[in-house]
Amino acid sequence: MKKKTAKSALTRRDFLKGSTLATAGAFLAPSIVPATVFGSNAPSERITIGVIGTGRIARTADIPEMLKIDGTQIVAVCDVDSKRVKDAKAQVDQYYSKKYGVVDAKGCGTFGDFRELLARDDIDAVMICTPDHWHSIPAIAAAAAGKDIFIQKPLSLTIAGGRAVSDAVTKAGRILQIGSQQRSHPKFRQACELVRNGRIGKLHTVKVGLPGDPGGQDEPEMPVPPNLDFDMWLGCTPVVPYTEKGVHPQKDYSRPGWLRIETYGAGMITGWGSHHLDTAQWGMGTELTGPISVEGEAEFPKSGLWNVHGDFRLEYTYKNGVKVIAADNKRNAQGVRFEGSEGWIYVKRWSIDAEPKSILTSKIADDEIHLHKSDNHKQDFIDAVKARTAPVAPVEVGHRSCTVCLLGQIAMKAGRKLKWDPDTERFVDDDAANKLLTRPMRAPWKI
Repeated sequence: MKKKTAKSALTRRDFLKGSTLATAGAFLAPSIVPATVFGSNAPSERITIGVIGTGRIARTADIPEMLKIDGTQIVAVCDVDSKRVKDAKAQVDQYYSKKYGVVDAKGCGTFGDFRELLARDDIDAVMICTPDHWHSIPAIAAAAAGKDIFIQKPLSLTIAGGRAVSDAVTKAGRILQIGSQQRSHPKFRQACELVRNGRIGKLHTVKVGLPGDPGGQDEPEMPVPPNLDFDMWLGCTPVVPYTEKGVHPQKDYSRPGWLRIETYGAGMITGWGSHHLDTAQWGMGTELTGPISVEGEAEFPKSGLWNVHGDFRLEYTYKNGVKVIAADNKRNAQGVRFEGSEGWIYVKRWSIDAEPKSILTSKIADDEIHLHKSDNHKQDFIDAVKARTAPVAPVEVGHRSCTVCLLGQIAMKAGRKLKWDPDTERFVDDDAANKLLTRPMRAPWKI
C-alpha cells in the first residue's frame, strides 16, 4: 500500500523566516580554512558536514569519529546552548590545527538555529545529534534543503513522525544513516547472517534484554542559564519550568536528564531498543515490515521528574509466527538471543555465543544470504553519500525498527493486546491506540 507523505511546515524558504532565534543567529561568523590545509582532496571531492546538536553523544562519539574520516570536513556546528557550541567549535578547530599543522584553524562556523546552518549552500551533509524530540523536524528540513543525513537513533518519537521522515528523505533522493552502530559490528552481522541462513533451524523465538532507567524526585524550578535558549530547546513540546536535571548538565557532558522524561524520549525501549530490536529485525529478515500484534506491561514511576518506563515485558508476534520477547535485563539477558529448532545464537556488545558451538564456525556460502558489510558506521555513511547507494542502516529500515520500539511503548501504556497492520501502519479497529501514532506539537513546529 502506498504511504501518504506528510509535509513539513518548515520549507527551505521558511528556515530563516519567522525564526524564534532571529536575534540569536550565528554565535560566530563562519570562516573557512583554506582548501590547501586539507591536503590533496580538492574542495569538490570533500564531503562538508554541519553538526546539529553538540551534547554528550556528539562530543564523545559523533564529532570525533567523523573527524577521523578522510575526505570529510566539519564546517559548522549548531546548538541552542552557546557554551556547548563554543566547545564543539574548539573541538573541531583544535583537531584540524593539530592534524594539518595550522597554528589557529578557525574553519568551523557556529549557529544557534539549525535552519540557519541548513541554509548554507556549502554544506553537503548534516549529523543530527539532538535530544530525541528534536529528530524528525530537522531531518525533514535537512532533506528539503538537499542535505544527506546521519541521525542519532531513534529516528522519531512517533510512528507518524518516522513515516514522514522516511518519505521526505526518499522523495528528496537523499542518503540517511541511522546511528544504530551495532549494524557495523561484525558479531551482530555474523549472528544475523547465521540466523537468516538457517543455521539454528526454523526460528521461533527472539529474546531481547534491555537496561532500565530509575525514577527520580521532583525538582525545583531554576533560572534559565543565559547561555541556553530554553524555548528553542523545548521546541514542539509544552512549555514547562526549567530545571537542570530535566535538560542537560551545565558543568559537564554526563548523561542528560531528558533521557528519562517521556516528553523528550521514550526511555530504554527506544534508547537501547533501537539497537537490539533493530538487530532482531535484521536477523528475522523483517527489516521492512513489523509485527502483527504486541502486548505487554511495565512499571512507571508514580511521581518525580523522571517518568519513563522501568521494568517491563513485551511480546510481539509476527506474521510467520515468530515471537519476540523484549524485557528488562533482569528477565532477559542484555542483548539478543535467537532461538530455533536446531539451536540458538546469543549476541551482545563484543561477544557472541551459540549452541551447538559449531554454528559459530559455519561459513556462509557465496550463494547464501550476505548482509551489508560495514566495519565503520561513519565511513559507511560517507561511502554511501559518495556512491549514492544505501548505507547499512537506511531511513526506511530505521523507521521500521523505531516503529517496533514505539509499538512497545504504546503497549506498555495501554496495558492490553494491540493488533497492528504493518502495511497501513495503523492499529486494527482501535481508535484510542491510533491517536498515539502522533503527539501534540507546540506551534509553530509541526509535521
